[in-house]
Amino acid sequence: MKTALIIRHVPHEGVAGYRDPIEQAGYAVDRIDVSDPAFGSLDLREPDLLIMMGGPMGVYEQEAHPWIRCQMRRLALRLEADRPTLGVCFGAQMIAAAMGSDVYPGGAREVGFHPVSVHAGDSPLRHVEGVPVLHWHGDTFDLPEGVELLASSHVYRHQAFRRGRNLLALQFHAEMGEDPRFDAWIEQSPDDIAAAGHSPETLRAAHEAHGPGAVSAGRRMIAEWLDALG
Repeated sequence: MKTALIIRHVPHEGVAGYRDPIEQAGYAVDRIDVSDPAFGSLDLREPDLLIMMGGPMGVYEQEAHPWIRCQMRRLALRLEADRPTLGVCFGAQMIAAAMGSDVYPGGAREVGFHPVSVHAGDSPLRHVEGVPVLHWHGDTFDLPEGVELLASSHVYRHQAFRRGRNLLALQFHAEMGEDPRFDAWIEQSPDDIAAAGHSPETLRAAHEAHGPGAVSAGRRMIAEWLDALG
């Protein structure tokens, strides 16, 4: 059976809605937290599919989080080998950094549900065109060389990119919308919520209104991407 490894940078940011299409594509799913002592010895080239999820840290905060440098070095080896890799939010920023691009604080906190503009109609992101999906970040990145920009939002231009069939990086969270861990996001990030002009109440209402549609679209997106892997 094919293997999929999820790297979780904080406990409340898991694969959520993406688990179903990954399992339906025939992968045996495993997960490891970066806090696990075994994480530092893993060869990230080994899994058939690597999924890196989000987190509140920045790629540039390597002094505070020494595992970032270690993970990025091993990630670069996987990308050089063109092994199937999916990055979400912080995971997407890690991919950009491992490919030599700068990751840095942006000029705004992008938090809440709103759609992205999809640039490539032949990409799996066509499933999220016009669908309000969750955003929760303040960092952004320069687009790496040799990739195709797939989507933008009204806040940040670089929302998704791909390289060939095997690499997909998503800044937004189409996996979140039906996961009870959303409450932990709200509880742990009051400053982000306020900076983006929201309240916990408005975010919970948006989650209830838009979450199921976002997750449904996100699952179709990931299923199509997995089906086309090399």
